[in-house]
Amino acid sequence: MLLLGLETAAIADTVGLTQPSLALAVLGAAAATAPVAALLARRAGRGEPASGAASAAGAREEPSGAARGVPASLRQVAGAVEGTGYALAAVALGLMAAHPGVLGFGLAAAGVGAATVALRADRRVPAGIAATVLLLASSWVRLALLGVVTPEAYTLSTAGAALAVGHLRHRRDAALSSWAAYGPGLGLGLAPSVLALGSDGSWLRPLLLGAAALGVTVLGVRFRLQAPVVLGGGALLVTAGHELAPTVVQVVGLLPRWVPLAAAGLLLLVLGAGYEKRLRDARRLRDGLRGLR
Repeated sequence: MLLLGLETAAIADTVGLTQPSLALAVLGAAAATAPVAALLARRAGRGEPASGAASAAGAREEPSGAARGVPASLRQVAGAVEGTGYALAAVALGLMAAHPGVLGFGLAAAGVGAATVALRADRRVPAGIAATVLLLASSWVRLALLGVVTPEAYTLSTAGAALAVGHLRHRRDAALSSWAAYGPGLGLGLAPSVLALGSDGSWLRPLLLGAAALGVTVLGVRFRLQAPVVLGGGALLVTAGHELAPTVVQVVGLLPRWVPLAAAGLLLLVLGAGYEKRLRDARRLRDGLRGLR
């Protein structure tokens, strides 16, 4: 299969194809290895040494060395073909790196190929992850070509995929921590928007971010999940602080200078007078958070 890929590249170069077309040809050769590897692996699985006649007669015979070697050799060939396909795909994508338009298509095609490989039971998880990464990378390349600079356009799709995977893991394992299940997805979905607040003067991002953070916090309280409560509540506090800060600064600027100092002193007196109660409230809040999953 490696020779097939090299031969494809040589033919494409001979007929005068451009580098993007050459890369697509190599990617096509890489895609052709997937069904071949799957067929060989299937034949190797069916070729496990067993004697049908001996089984029918109830006899147990030790398979011959040749019979044991056939499935093993087929598995080795299948692995070699599959590895060659991955190498050719990597070479093809490397050739496309200087041509973003073709690279976006190549990443999408490779992602579809990886999703096809994920249909195999023994490749479901790694191939599924590879397919997700390749398809997301393809969408990011397309967005960059369109000049999209909004961070949410790049991160929300990844965050959604991470939350979906985390939810499935949490359903299978109820003892799984909410930080392991939902922390990565929520962090990836909320953090870029929070960081972009400082450079955004419009009202739309704070409104949508505040609504999303409030919804995440409510869901976390409803289902007793620590990660959504902490991350959603933190994002909500930062958003509220960002929106209220200019108004507070303006109001403070209109007051006499002694008023903020007097207010701060009064606040300290109130907190000091109710220190024990505040301490109990803080401990209760800490215990409540610890009680969440």
